[in-house]
Amino acid sequence: MKKNSPVLKIIGSLLLLSMGIYLGKTFFGQKDVETVPMPSTIKYRNVGISKDTTQVTQTQGFNGKIIEVKEGGKIQAAVKEANPGDLIRVFPGTYSENVYIDKDNISLQGVVIDGEWPILDGKKKINDAFLYSGNGILIENFKIINYKGNGVMGQAGNNFVIRNNWIIDTGVYGIFPQYGKNGLIEHNVLSEIEDAAIYVGMCDNVDVLHNEVFDNVAGIEIENSRHCLVQNNYAHDNTAGLLAFISPGLPIKTTFDVIFRDNFVVNNNHENFGAPGSTVAGLPPGTGILIMAADDVIIENNIISGNNNTGITIVDHLTGAPTANDPNSEGNPDRVVILDNLMYGNGNDPTGEIKAIMLTQMDTKGPDIFAYGGGTGSTIRDKNKYRTFGLDGYGPAQITDTKDIPTMMTPTPVAPRSVSKEELGELTYYGVCAGCHAFGSRLIGPPTEIIQAIHNNNPQGIVDYINNPKNLREDYPEMPPQDYLSDDAKMAVAEYILALKE
Repeated sequence: MKKNSPVLKIIGSLLLLSMGIYLGKTFFGQKDVETVPMPSTIKYRNVGISKDTTQVTQTQGFNGKIIEVKEGGKIQAAVKEANPGDLIRVFPGTYSENVYIDKDNISLQGVVIDGEWPILDGKKKINDAFLYSGNGILIENFKIINYKGNGVMGQAGNNFVIRNNWIIDTGVYGIFPQYGKNGLIEHNVLSEIEDAAIYVGMCDNVDVLHNEVFDNVAGIEIENSRHCLVQNNYAHDNTAGLLAFISPGLPIKTTFDVIFRDNFVVNNNHENFGAPGSTVAGLPPGTGILIMAADDVIIENNIISGNNNTGITIVDHLTGAPTANDPNSEGNPDRVVILDNLMYGNGNDPTGEIKAIMLTQMDTKGPDIFAYGGGTGSTIRDKNKYRTFGLDGYGPAQITDTKDIPTMMTPTPVAPRSVSKEELGELTYYGVCAGCHAFGSRLIGPPTEIIQAIHNNNPQGIVDYINNPKNLREDYPEMPPQDYLSDDAKMAVAEYILALKE
């Protein structure tokens, strides 16, 4: 199809119109929305702007108390006061603090008055805005800016809801639930994140809906996670838009049962500004959707356009992460299903290996869909609709559609994690450490075997570093202190790390 053909002009106009309607409803509409699954027995419903122009959330069956925090106060002090079931309302103002929530069923809600939001500003001195290890945590209606580590990080907390937040320039990750089950991430806007704006790590049963991610290295990343729905998001102007893959060396070894549906994946051509040596630092600009070693991924009804390298890339570990070394992680993408997607304007300026491979085909453009390496059982509907490379082994797709799967969340909240003394080190490692430290593979922090070598037979040395980390290497970002952990948890995880084997 010619670049300036009438058909493409019509498609482009429809795309812009649909984007405008979508963004208007998603990010600026102040209308009632139906109740969404909540993290506890407490139910909330957005009711928009009240008569005094204050954005509030209507409670239904609320049985806790409301604690108010106003400018000059401390959110962390309110958390300390709160009991399970309580709602903390934070009024407009600027709060420069790290908020740690280690209690269950605590809701934190920003109150927006006349367009003024509560702002958490890390001033590039504080590592994290919100850290939660409790179950049933709600975080909504905050602007979070200028942190060094993460905007919102979950550490083994189940039944979480993170929604309607603005998160800008918060360091490594924007929203990062780790080792949690049953979560909802929706209606957030995230930008200027040096790794992944939304990073679902080692989680199960998570919905990622109606978010806008732009000017990040990775937009939305599903890593070593299962049963995830990524729907109705607008991923644009990142290095890579949507990703599902397995990072070798982590304790959870699989990624499977992931649906990418009804997303806009547009113009993801941003230069890569990831930390040198990190996994995402190797992402080529111009990547729309990347599937690496993940299984049972369905890509359906997305608009994928203007991504200069490829629209969809599907690779195994040998191709995508050749230095990875994890014999316990199966490195092939199996049973990937590509259904009806609108794809155009991709591959206009391919780079690296894809450029070299396409030149062997006497073609200077990258394809809409590029598959390279191992994997079995993958299928595609109407391959002739797209420009493709490497799909010779793909059979015809048998799935009609996925609309009968409206959510990956569980019908009822899952049980909180029960931790015995013997399991404390393992849970702390999974929930706190493993997102940045893996065996045989560099993530954000040094690989686990390097930590073992530095602190050989010295768990107290690890405990001391947890309490007061010092950035001794310029090639790694500063580790945030984890001194909020109990003394028992610090020693347990130190001993677990030293005893850990690949």
